[in-house]
Amino acid sequence: MATQRLTKHSAAMVAAAFDLLTERNADALLILLHGATDWKRISEMSNAVDKPVIVAVDAMEDLEGAAELGLKPLALNKEKAPLLERLQHALLESAANELIRTNGEVVAVYSGFQQGRLDSISHLQLDERMRRLTSRDLQMLESRVPLQTIKTVVDLAAQIGREGREGKPVGTLFVIGDTRKVLEHSSDSGVDPFRGYNKKHRNLMDPKVQEDAKEIAQLDGAFIINSDGIIERSRQMLEVSHEDLTMTKGLGARHWAAAAITRKTKSISVVVSQSTGTVRLYQNGHTVMRIEPMDKAVKWQEFAFEPPAPPDD
Repeated sequence: MATQRLTKHSAAMVAAAFDLLTERNADALLILLHGATDWKRISEMSNAVDKPVIVAVDAMEDLEGAAELGLKPLALNKEKAPLLERLQHALLESAANELIRTNGEVVAVYSGFQQGRLDSISHLQLDERMRRLTSRDLQMLESRVPLQTIKTVVDLAAQIGREGREGKPVGTLFVIGDTRKVLEHSSDSGVDPFRGYNKKHRNLMDPKVQEDAKEIAQLDGAFIINSDGIIERSRQMLEVSHEDLTMTKGLGARHWAAAAITRKTKSISVVVSQSTGTVRLYQNGHTVMRIEPMDKAVKWQEFAFEPPAPPDD
């Protein structure tokens, strides 16, 4: 189990963050850590404020005992990611879990310069574009596909839309559910890199498989995903009629195919626009949700802060 000591210096930073939280009347305090720490001490420090205190680390096991002390635990699974990505992901997950308002204010304290040492505080003004799918949103979809599967695919699509691949924008299409019928309207557009592997190595719940999917997303063709999140096929050409479809002007062939396959089957399509990074969900031939690129979600507000003197410990 990873640990991050709550030294005198780090405790002083957390106390300063609580002071700013009170001064700005922000919605929540986010403490971004690299491992378990003294959750009891942080909980005691939070008693003076009636606001959520979100503690975010990479592994769920490092959060043991945090929830019982009244803290809001958040597992990121972003150990090797850069600081900005970890911070954005923590904010997005907090919004998705309804711990913060999507247009609210958050005070964040984190290790900006030296891992394992809390040394930076930011006051963040969020934006409505921060909005991400919640379980309540997904329950609006009339589908037998489990919410977790849809959320996993949408999260992956949003990452592709935000990050692209190797600095280049990437567009792709995922078709979820009603797999047998979807495959009846599909054909190979090239060699399928996932073909022949067992389900373990095709399960999108696995972060490693998600990274593989990001690479393959650069190639032509759709991903066909079953209800359990298993990639049944990749690089598929969808052979469906576009007749009687009404689409927003400017959307390309990928979006037409996504809408058409959901009219022909009981599937849900998730499309990443290559030009804008926007993610759209289709069901019954219609757009049911749209999610803007996440990198536009956070507005950074500078906060003048003089770091405390180096600690004695």
